[in-house]
Amino acid sequence: MSPLAASRRLARRLLPRRPPSGARAPAPAFAVPAAAIRPLDGPAQFRRTLLERIAQARRRIVLVALYLQDDDGGREVLDALYAAKAAQPALQVAVYVDWHRARRGLIGKARSEGNAAMYRDYAARLGEGIAVYGVPVQNRELFGVLHLKGFVIDDAVLYSGASLNDVYLARHGRYRLDRYHLVEHAPLAESMAGFVREHFRNDAAVQRLGRAPLPSTRELQPAIRQLRRRLQGARYRVPAAELAAGEVAVTPLLGFGRNGNALNDAVLALLRDARERVVLFTPYFNLPRPVRAALGRLLRRGCTIDIMVGDKTANDFYIPPEQPFRRIGLLPYLYEANLRRFARAHQAHVARGQLNLWLWRHGENSYHLKGLFVDHDVALLTGHNLNPRAWALDLENGLLLRDPAGLLAAQHAAEWQALRRHAVRLDDYRALESPRRYPAEVRRLLRRLSRVRLDRLINRLL
Repeated sequence: MSPLAASRRLARRLLPRRPPSGARAPAPAFAVPAAAIRPLDGPAQFRRTLLERIAQARRRIVLVALYLQDDDGGREVLDALYAAKAAQPALQVAVYVDWHRARRGLIGKARSEGNAAMYRDYAARLGEGIAVYGVPVQNRELFGVLHLKGFVIDDAVLYSGASLNDVYLARHGRYRLDRYHLVEHAPLAESMAGFVREHFRNDAAVQRLGRAPLPSTRELQPAIRQLRRRLQGARYRVPAAELAAGEVAVTPLLGFGRNGNALNDAVLALLRDARERVVLFTPYFNLPRPVRAALGRLLRRGCTIDIMVGDKTANDFYIPPEQPFRRIGLLPYLYEANLRRFARAHQAHVARGQLNLWLWRHGENSYHLKGLFVDHDVALLTGHNLNPRAWALDLENGLLLRDPAGLLAAQHAAEWQALRRHAVRLDDYRALESPRRYPAEVRRLLRRLSRVRLDRLINRLL
C-alpha cells in the first residue's frame, strides 16, 4: 500500500462521520456491593495481588493486556500461570495480547521475534497448558491494537491500564504508575471472561502464539476484516439491575471505531452532564477534539476541572539529554507542546483556579494513569488513553461506576489525594520548559515537522 493510500485510510478511521447522539438513559449495569470494590495502593500491591490470585485460582484465569513482556516481570507472571496449572490441572488459563505487539521487538531496539519467542519456548519446555493468543484487531499496528484491559481470576476482576512487564510490576527499582482496582463480583467477572471467550477464543484471526509456524498477517487479512466487523457491533452482556442499599452500578463498556463507540459516548456523556467538577487522567496530553470541546464548555459553565498528566520526563519515551537521542524521544516534547498550547489558551481559568493542570513526576519512574472522576458520584476506570488513537483506532474498554449514594466517595477522594503526592500544579503555561531550551536535535525535528504540518498528523496517531 502506498503512503498516500495509507494516509487516506487512516484519516477515514480517525474522523467521525457524525457527532454522538444526545441524552440517553443510564446504561444497564451490574449491582455490585460497594465493599466489593477496592483500589490497590500502587504497582507493588498490584503485582502481589496478581500473583497471589493466580496461585489461589481454582477454575479460570483470563488475562487480557496489550502485552506480556519477555523480561523478568513477564516471566514471573508466566511462571506463576504454569505453576497454578500444575497445581490445578482442571484450571482453564488463557492470555490475550495484541498480535502485532507480540511479534516485534521493542521500539528503538534490535529487530527480534518479540514476545512470541518466549511463549514458544515456554510451550516447548512446559507444555501448551497455558494458551497465549494474539489478537489482531487491525491489519497493521499503526492502525490500532488490542488495548482491552482486565484480569479475570475465578470470580474477581483485577482491572488496570497496566500491561505486564518489569516497569509496570515495579521490578528492579522502577515503576510505571497506573490505577489498580479489585472488584469481587461473579456476574461481572463472567461478563468480561465471556466476552473474550465469545469473540476471540475460536475466531480465525486469533492465533496461538506458542505454536510455530505462525501465519503472516497478510494471510490473516480476510479473517481480520471479519473480526473487525464483529467487534464494531460487540458489547458486554450486562443486565439492567436495580440498586439496593449498599450497592454501586458497574457497567463494562467497549470502545472500537469512530461510530457506535459506547466507551467514547460514555466519556462525552459524563463530561456533558458534569455539574461541579471533573478530574481527568491521561498519560499523553493529546486530547481528542470532542473531549477538548466538552472541557471548554464545562469551563464556560463554571465547572472546576483537574487534569493530571505526566511531566515529559515521566513519559515512557523520554530520553535523558546525556543518552544518545532517537527519534522516538521526540514524543514527550510533542505532548508538552500540546499541554503548553492548552494551558496558554485557558490561562485565565488556570489563574483563577478553575482549571488545575497537575504534572506528575517521581524520580525516574513513569506515569500511565487514565480515567475520570465526575462530581462525587461517578468514576471511569479504563485503559483508554483519551487520545485520538484510542478514540478511533484501538480496541478499548472500561468500567463505569455510578454511585448515587456516595458509597465510594471517600475511596475516590483518598485515591485522588494519593495520586497528587508526586504532582505539582502548573500555575502558568510559562512554567513549562520553553521550546527554545529543548535539545538541539529536538528543536530541529520540531521545526521540520511544523514546516510540513506533519506534527498534526502525528498527533492524530499518538
